[in-house]
Parts: sequence; C-alpha cells; structure tokens
Amino acid sequence: MKQFIVFICILTVISCKEEKKEITESLLEKAHRIHEKVITIDTHNDINVDNFTDSINYSQNLDTQVNLPKMTEGGLDVSWLIVYTGQDSLNAQGYKKASENAMSKFEAIHRLCEVIAPDEIELALTSNDVRRISKSGKKVAMIGVENAYPLGEDLSNFEKFHRLGARYISLSHNGHSQFCDSNTGEKDSIWLYNGLSELGKKAVIEMNRLGIMIDVSHPSKSSMEQMVALSKAPIIASHSSARALCDHSRNLDDEQLLLLKKNGGVVQTVAFSSYLNTDKHEARATYLKELYSKIADSLGIDWYERSQLADLSDVQRSVFMASYPKVLKLAKLQAAEDKNAPEAINVADFANHIDYLVKLIGVDHVGISSDFDGGGGIEGWDDASETFNVTLELIKRGYTEEEIAKLWGGNLLRVLDEVQAIAKNWAEN
Repeated sequence: MKQFIVFICILTVISCKEEKKEITESLLEKAHRIHEKVITIDTHNDINVDNFTDSINYSQNLDTQVNLPKMTEGGLDVSWLIVYTGQDSLNAQGYKKASENAMSKFEAIHRLCEVIAPDEIELALTSNDVRRISKSGKKVAMIGVENAYPLGEDLSNFEKFHRLGARYISLSHNGHSQFCDSNTGEKDSIWLYNGLSELGKKAVIEMNRLGIMIDVSHPSKSSMEQMVALSKAPIIASHSSARALCDHSRNLDDEQLLLLKKNGGVVQTVAFSSYLNTDKHEARATYLKELYSKIADSLGIDWYERSQLADLSDVQRSVFMASYPKVLKLAKLQAAEDKNAPEAINVADFANHIDYLVKLIGVDHVGISSDFDGGGGIEGWDDASETFNVTLELIKRGYTEEEIAKLWGGNLLRVLDEVQAIAKNWAEN
C-alpha cells in the first residue's frame, strides 16, 4: 500500500513539473506572439558618424548596441537615432562648432536611410509613416535632438532641424544652454535662469508651432515646469526613469510625473544602470571601472571616464569611441565568468520602474527607451538583439497585449500625433 502511495506521489510531482513546463512554454509563446505583433519603439539611441560610411555601417553587425542585424534579431522596429552635441561655451564660436557636429549626424542618418540601406530602413516623420514602413517589413528610423545648443540663438534653426527630420528636441543637456537650465545645476546649485531663458520661452512656442515634441529628460525641474506651463502640446521625457526609486537628477520626481500626466505627455523609462538602482549600480560600476582600465591597458588603449570626454580633442574622442564597444564587450565576458562580480542591473530592475510609473500616472503615459550607444544597457537588454526580453518580463508581470502595445510605442505615437495636430491647427489659423 505504501509503495502504491509513493508511486502516486511521484506521478503527481511529475505531472506538476510537466504542467509548470507547459505554462512556461505558453508564456513564452504568448510573449513572442505579442512581441511580433506590436510596434516596438526605442526613443533614444546615440550614434557615431564613423559607423555610417560605405565600408562601416549599420547594415553590418558592428560592435554597436544598435544596428540593423541586431534590431532584426531582437524584434526592435523603430530606433530614434540621436543628434547629440555636448555642452560648450555660450558664444558664436561654440554654436558654430556644435552646428557642424549636429549637421554631420543628420547627414549620417539620411545616408543610412537613403544611400546605404534604403531597402532595409526608412526615415519616418509621422506616426502614419511608422506604421506604413513597419508594415512593409523595413526598420524605421526617427530623429531626436539631444541638446538644442547647436541651434545657436537663431530661432529659425528650429525649422531647419525640423525639415531635416527632427521630431523631438531637448533644450539642454549636461550643462546650462542658451535656452534653459540643466538638471546638472542640482550638483552645485548654480543656475543661469532659474528655468527657461527668454530665448527658451520663445523656443517652446516655436516647437509647438512646428510640431516638434519637447523633450524634458535633461532640463532642470524648474525648466520642465515652465515648459509645461507654456506649451500648448504634450511633452515627453525621452529617456528618464522614476526618481522615487532612484534618486538621480536625470529622473523625474512624483510632482513632475503627475504634471506630465496632466499635460498628456509620456515618460520613456530608460534602461540606464545608474538611473535604475543606485546601490546595485555603484557596486557594479566600481568593479567595472577597474576592469575597463585593465582591459584598455592590455590593449594599449587610452581609457577615459564619461566626465573627461568633453575635454578631449576630436581625434582623441574619435579613437576612444571606436575602442569603447570592444572594451565593454570584453569586460562583459570577463564579468560573466567572475563569480565574485557584483550583481548587474537587469530587466527586472528596469520593469520595476515601469510598474511604479504605471501605478502613479497610468499606462497611457509610460514608454520605453534604452540610451544604447550612449551609456545605456542592462543585463538582459544590453543591445537591440535582446529587445524581446523586455516584452517577456512585461508578460510575466501581467501586462496585457493592449498595455504592452502602448508601452512599446503607442503612447509615444499618440503624443506625436497630438503635437503635430496642434501645429497643423496653428498653421491653418
């Protein structure tokens, strides 16, 4: 009798394990189905113009976190390629140099879409473009401008950037611009305008008129609040997370998030380690800092911290950026083999911010970004080829297909539509 009972128990355990396996497989199948169906949009991917040439470009599986093969492998449909310029002196000479940098990046993106790989990727200017291009089977490129510094003090340059494809612009980056204060003012409590400058106020109205989304990820809290007060259109935070979970000046606090909700905008949660979990990030970063230096030294490469990049010459910066992905790749491999390595920030940490934001301001106001090739990337979503893992984590947490479609881009396109509708009405009146 006892043997019979034991036999039944064994069968029950086996049955439970098989049932659990079936549930897991069903979960994976559901995640794959939804991931393939929805349009996945990553709103912030930096670029290096050296990767947009005839011989080296995004049609190849480069060491970059984003390129066409990686987008295809991971099921990432839309990449916002970023025209980024660092902050320099607020004078004509600085603006001229920055403008040249910005134009080189606009040209690189257009070259990719029109010359290098027109059969694989196309530039989108509207939500209808996104849906049309995605339906055709091609990948989609969109353009965001990180730092309005290159526009100088001539507001007509906003229209110039718009014609080149810019569909969102941040009025500052890491440092106060001619338009507004940056979040970096929190470090030393030095502010130029206590928010927007007079030129910045005019820039907000000009972006409304043109149909350019206003990005508040880098400006200060006061700048953001004043932009919301002035803007006739919804705003976005193209790559920021929840400050309540990670106290970094680049994140938005609850007051800002509730203001963004009232404005009708969207915050694009970012997979940037230091914006997700301070304690885990610092432990891992300290470990990796030493590892990067060792690897760079072994390869005969000069290694710099991000804070040092602005002081480098163009040649030094170009050499460093070319070597950067190689060093990171080797460090990742060595860290994976080191049992004593501190735990890395992962997709679960990222999803914790999505959960918090959704609970606070609602699923209609939250989106997704990575900041790939600009410092972003976490365990499980370290490049575009791993994009599916984000959808899988959302499925595990109980998000529906409709909610995932909103998070992966539906909300962002809704804001773009509203911004462009306001601009159209502006022109007609």
